[in-house]
Amino acid sequence: MANPSPVHPNLAECAFLFFIWIVSNLVVRFLIKIICTNSSAKTRNPPSPRALPIIGHLHLLSSKLPESLQNLARRYGPLMQIRIGTSTTFVVASSATVTKEILKTHDIDFASRFEFGPTEYNIYSGDGFVTCPNNTYWLFMKKLCMTKLFAGPQLDRFNHIREQEIQNLLKSLFKSSREGEACDLAMELTTLTNNLLCRMALSKRCSENAEGAKEVRKLIVEIMQLGAKLGVNEALGPLKKFDLFGNGKKLVEAMWRYDELFEQIIKEYEDEIVDGHGKEDQADLMSIVLEIYKNTNAEVKLTRNQIKFFFMEIFMASIDTLTAAIQWAMAELINHPQPFKRLREEINTVVGSNRLVKESDVPNLPYLQAVVKETLRLHSPVPLIHRECTKDCTINGFHVRAKSKVLINVYAIMRDPEQWNDPDEFLPERFFINSNDKLGQHDHMEMKGQDFHYLPFGGGRRGCIGGTHALLVTHVTLGALTQCFDWKVKGGEKIDINVGSGFSGAVPLPLVCYPIARFDPF
Repeated sequence: MANPSPVHPNLAECAFLFFIWIVSNLVVRFLIKIICTNSSAKTRNPPSPRALPIIGHLHLLSSKLPESLQNLARRYGPLMQIRIGTSTTFVVASSATVTKEILKTHDIDFASRFEFGPTEYNIYSGDGFVTCPNNTYWLFMKKLCMTKLFAGPQLDRFNHIREQEIQNLLKSLFKSSREGEACDLAMELTTLTNNLLCRMALSKRCSENAEGAKEVRKLIVEIMQLGAKLGVNEALGPLKKFDLFGNGKKLVEAMWRYDELFEQIIKEYEDEIVDGHGKEDQADLMSIVLEIYKNTNAEVKLTRNQIKFFFMEIFMASIDTLTAAIQWAMAELINHPQPFKRLREEINTVVGSNRLVKESDVPNLPYLQAVVKETLRLHSPVPLIHRECTKDCTINGFHVRAKSKVLINVYAIMRDPEQWNDPDEFLPERFFINSNDKLGQHDHMEMKGQDFHYLPFGGGRRGCIGGTHALLVTHVTLGALTQCFDWKVKGGEKIDINVGSGFSGAVPLPLVCYPIARFDPF
């Protein structure tokens, strides 16, 4: 009889490592428990649910992560500690009071961010701006963003781009209306923001013949999806290094394709500068960054990898902020006819019936502003803010160790029933001055991260730098879609917005609707 086939060496190694991991994990947990018990008189750690061996608190969490953390906070308090897998531990803040301590009282100690997931698959690890520690490079890039890339004058230069792309969106919707066809509004809005960002960054539209820009956006989406899948590997302990599902290899390959493509884009810009055909008149983001890159007297010498990763971060942020904000606002307005009607009446009164709403009208449209604020309260683009503690400190009476990974649950804070009446309801009136309705008690709240009950774009030193641009586009797009169309949902009267809502703020389902033309400004 033939000998049975030997066990594959990799599988045997995995099994052995898994056994050693289980045993060592139990021993280490036992020792840690003894040490923590002996030191409890000296330090007071944040409370934590009872964890299971190996998986930690993974069984207590669902795909709706912010909501799961909110439910745990109701039982364990506004500052708690959770563990994912064997070693990844997070300190979670779920109230405005605790968040104020973190982002204001101890702002300098929480001015750094940690990197999500396994960094060994990120070919730009250490070159990021968003996840960069609070160092010279981060301060330089923040100054560059605030004074040049996303400063008021630069955003004003992009005004014609915003107008053109919003008009292109409307023309596409009018075509669907004339043909009696339903449209995926979420996809239409994604196309809008894609083209806006590509033109701002690279002076090219993503949806036409600019194959480079289009491929960049495609690769960014692929990289984000693979990165999200790899995040699950954190619960696998030492087995995660084996890349059991192959997502790590796919991520590296996608990032190298992005690197090759973006290197080509950079070289094209450099060739145009050498040939004397630079883009001074266009002043897109790439032109500005390359000018800094070529400046031998710059405060910080940028590398090509830093430039490539910086633009990747910009594209990633646009998916979770700008696109999601407009999609959620339209979903809520379609589901709530009375606020939709009130918003249209305000636009008709202020703008009239002879022209399209524009950016200069927004200060005179307080109900439009209230609708956007309420949308961002219910559907924050970034429902979980992440920080890293750089030194031991005391928060809410508890000891938080240096290098602790901290999550601020903005979702829970902006749905806190002690601060917000009917916190899960869409009520724009709460941000609207109305002497006959106490709902207007929040009309004073701004989006700059100074009121810790309302943090749609984060707060502290790491607040969202692109928030101003996101608001410009959101207000005008929302106003135009309300002014020009009625909306009928395909297959039902309302859009289901109670599905998904995971770590990202993105809309979980397509918004398939029939646009019914009401006012054509063309």
